[in-house]
Amino acid sequence: MDVFQVIKTRRSVRAYSDAPVPEDSLKKILEAARLAPSAHNSQEYKFIVVRDKEKRKAIAKAASEQKFVAEAPIIIVGVSLNPEYLLGSEVPAYALDIAIALDHMTLAAVEEGLGTCWIGVLSQKQIKKILNIPDNYKVAALLTLGVPYDEPTKKSRKNIEELVCYETFTEEKKEESPDSSEQATK
Repeated sequence: MDVFQVIKTRRSVRAYSDAPVPEDSLKKILEAARLAPSAHNSQEYKFIVVRDKEKRKAIAKAASEQKFVAEAPIIIVGVSLNPEYLLGSEVPAYALDIAIALDHMTLAAVEEGLGTCWIGVLSQKQIKKILNIPDNYKVAALLTLGVPYDEPTKKSRKNIEELVCYETFTEEKKEESPDSSEQATK
């Protein structure tokens, strides 16, 4: 599959089959993260691969009790080893670095016939306790991984014109229809 087809095919999977993730596929997915770019090529992160059923249940509970998180055969936990480091833009480097690495994993997973879902709602305190993560590190995100249970549905995406500006920032004004102002007052 070419990279653009992989990007078009990728989706958030929230239902997984009981099929295990092949070890070779997991290795390729983790290698994709290892090859991802990072600020100063420092790779100041760790990825914890969680297969243990009880730990997955505890992580799901710490992730706003999202049941499907526990149902995925693997949860990959992205941990920043240097959460205080800011880029020159005043953006935390870990937020970008781990996002890029996780995105590489999601695309590699599609190539392997697997599904993923990013999880950003989580309790730092609970997940750190479950996985023995030191207090000075930060859990950036979780990524579920497994064989999708269901078939993909069509993704809704904004038009390119709504997302892209050229040369300067522009904001599109949404026109309000007469019906929508009436509905807003009800």
